[in-house]
Amino acid sequence: MENKNDLYHLLLVDDEADVLQVMKRKIDWEALGFSMAGTAENGQEALEIAEQTHIDVVLTDIKMPFMDGLTLCRKLKENYRNMKVVIYSGFDDFEFAREAIHLEAEEYLLKPISSKDLTEVFRKIKESLDQEIAERRNLDRLNEYYQKSLPAMQEQLIISILEGRTTGERARSLLKTYELNLESACYAAAIIRGNQNSRTENPIQLLNLSLMNLIQDYLRDQIRYYCVNYLDQIVIIFLLESQEELSDVLYHLEQICKISGRMLDMHTTAALGQIVDDLMNITASFQEAGNAMEYRAIISSDSQVIYINDIEPRPQASVDLPEYNYQEILRAVKLGDRDGTSKAIHQFIDTLKCKAVTPRQYQIACVELLAEFTKIGRAYQLDIQDIFGIDRMPWQEIDHFSSLDELENWLLDICTNLRRILRHERKDSSLRLAEKARKYIEEHYAESDLSADTLCRYLNVSAAYFSTVFKREAGLGFAAYLTKVRLEHAVQLLMSTEEKTYVIAEAVGYMEPNYFSYVFKKEYGISPTKYRTRLKKEENG
Repeated sequence: MENKNDLYHLLLVDDEADVLQVMKRKIDWEALGFSMAGTAENGQEALEIAEQTHIDVVLTDIKMPFMDGLTLCRKLKENYRNMKVVIYSGFDDFEFAREAIHLEAEEYLLKPISSKDLTEVFRKIKESLDQEIAERRNLDRLNEYYQKSLPAMQEQLIISILEGRTTGERARSLLKTYELNLESACYAAAIIRGNQNSRTENPIQLLNLSLMNLIQDYLRDQIRYYCVNYLDQIVIIFLLESQEELSDVLYHLEQICKISGRMLDMHTTAALGQIVDDLMNITASFQEAGNAMEYRAIISSDSQVIYINDIEPRPQASVDLPEYNYQEILRAVKLGDRDGTSKAIHQFIDTLKCKAVTPRQYQIACVELLAEFTKIGRAYQLDIQDIFGIDRMPWQEIDHFSSLDELENWLLDICTNLRRILRHERKDSSLRLAEKARKYIEEHYAESDLSADTLCRYLNVSAAYFSTVFKREAGLGFAAYLTKVRLEHAVQLLMSTEEKTYVIAEAVGYMEPNYFSYVFKKEYGISPTKYRTRLKKEENG
């Protein structure tokens, strides 16, 4: 017998209790690889069980009250694509069988079902489930898929680093994960853009592929590099040993432009940003290359290569303060812990300690960071004092610190306070969401078509997020909670009125009186009529 943890979960559905018992005893389910996860007497109840419990296979009768087997199969396949469904029926009806096939049921069986037939069906289902799991777990196939996907993943990572969306330790970790060794003393980013010649009939995307191949063929034995397609351009990251290689880079870009003009009959422009000493600063070089490319239409020159320092020279005494420093800090505040936040702040301060940073750059960097904190506060409707602990504008404090160490401690205190507020706000948000949902259910429980989807649209949240938050705060899933509210109101009406049970059923959201009686009896052990009679007896003493 297999380990119980390895057994597949089976749900039996039939409106006849004796049939359910026969089905449970008819087969040694565990020997076949299945455990009995539960039974249901109709499709509606089966759906509720499937919502609360992981089910692998459903064995269901076709004729049942409230919701038949075909409807159940359709809803299960819509919500749980990988769930297997076996339908059986006492009716040899071709339309039923055709509909079952249309709904992708695994089998359609006719009563009476022999143990042999049922065993054979579930042996096949287990083999199918085993195969599906084996395929998902097959490391060789996963590795093969990973290797095929790796070039595209590497390209997306480089683009994300160029755009400044992935930075710092996360970027370094992903570079290692994606097997990209871009270690070098310094780097420079160049953008290559080809302009289609009016004589050329090939579409620009094909010309870009040709240009990419040309660049790779030329640079392969000339210099270390990495290049990617970026929209309608090609971006090259040069991996250099020293600043002195700038002249080599400019020469190679000039050659690429000339060769592409001759080989591809297209006018090609190359734009180069300044050399940086860290790959995590390549965003600045990439942005400079983009700025340089904007001059291509107004520069009158025989050269097709534009170097940012030739057209926008900057004082060599100053350095850039990359945006990623702010993003690292904000990510730590929103998602990290105190150590991660402290590390991000410390890295920012280290940048400011660089001797090349001017007083103006220092002020701008601090104001921009404080502005990012203010944006977070605005999203949570906080005021200045909530965030910074002071009534006046926080940037007025910048020049009051006698050292960068004092500034570092102040910033860390702000981040710690923000992290505490955000955690508290998220918790309050969950409580408010659950309370709003409870109130909506209380106001609309009498509507028979009230559903989780309706409620999610009203709350403007996803079904997955709502399900997690509501169950955590309310202690019950949506379906169970709605049933509880409806039955509580039904009990009140039974006690306070003489209305018929079918009237009460409709008043609390059940259009099917029989299903209302079924749910009521399942909860309280007796029918609504008997429940009312018992209450009257208790009142009369």
